[in-house]
Amino acid sequence: MPDVAQDVLSGTVLAFDFGTRRIGVATGEYELRMAHPLVTINEAMTKPRFEKIAELIRTWQPVLLVVGLSVHADGTEHEITRLCHRFARRLEGRFGIPVAMADERYTTVVARSALEEAGVTGKKQRPMIDQIAAQHILQTYFDLSYAAS
Repeated sequence: MPDVAQDVLSGTVLAFDFGTRRIGVATGEYELRMAHPLVTINEAMTKPRFEKIAELIRTWQPVLLVVGLSVHADGTEHEITRLCHRFARRLEGRFGIPVAMADERYTTVVARSALEEAGVTGKKQRPMIDQIAAQHILQTYFDLSYAAS
């Protein structure tokens, strides 16, 4: 996937924390470079997942999609890395919106910590953890794209 940060300077961005059972989604405005958690898609099957994503895209009209790239702590790839790339290609192919990849190392740990700090613990975190992780993926993307410009 090419780096699209320089091509996209304004508009809504949706970010995805891809998982085999759930996908966290966050949103933000490119000009403000601030990410916000949006929703967690609790679907394991491809068709209902993409139906929900299509609905989000119709609602938010994003100019860019960001997919978190899952890798080991040392940066080496694993099975989920391949699935993240496949998910990103499917998004771009189905919706015709540019897709950027962003490192997602430790985003779930950061999300869990943020929720605990807010007083949300244990099983109460489950409905929110993936969208908070997506928020961190998008915020990191914004921060790095701003630093590069």
